[in-house]
Amino acid sequence: MQNRRQTLKQSAAVATLVAGAGLLPHSALAFNKAAFEAKGIQDTLKALGMNGAPEASNDVTLTAPDIAENGAVVPFALSTKLPNVKELVLLVEKNPNALVAVFNVTPEVEPSFATRSKMGETSDVYAVAITKDGKALFSKKEVKVTLGGCGG
Repeated sequence: MQNRRQTLKQSAAVATLVAGAGLLPHSALAFNKAAFEAKGIQDTLKALGMNGAPEASNDVTLTAPDIAENGAVVPFALSTKLPNVKELVLLVEKNPNALVAVFNVTPEVEPSFATRSKMGETSDVYAVAITKDGKALFSKKEVKVTLGGCGG
């Protein structure tokens, strides 16, 4: 019987072979470095391919606490009822890097996600739905942080 260490070694070897052979889907290797390194909301949206200003919408839902007692772990949930959504994006305005997460939506995926993130200080948090035709709609909420999580 294999122990945990042997199983992990075997799994790592198989993953290396699969990646080396080019058998991983291209989307699994995709990473928008410019978007994750952008400092502000507008720069992040430009890096994600948005040129116009996003519009506020009641069809995009952002669930976040009013007060986060510890900014190291703040729970968020975002969803939308809009048709033809290709991405849901979570942004924290005053974080060192505004982009928290990008969720790709396909017809097989329900556009409803939950995650956790660090927040350094009180800030507006945005849930942005980007449609296939390039339109961006958002919902925002201010989250007050009593103890910062980004080095604060």
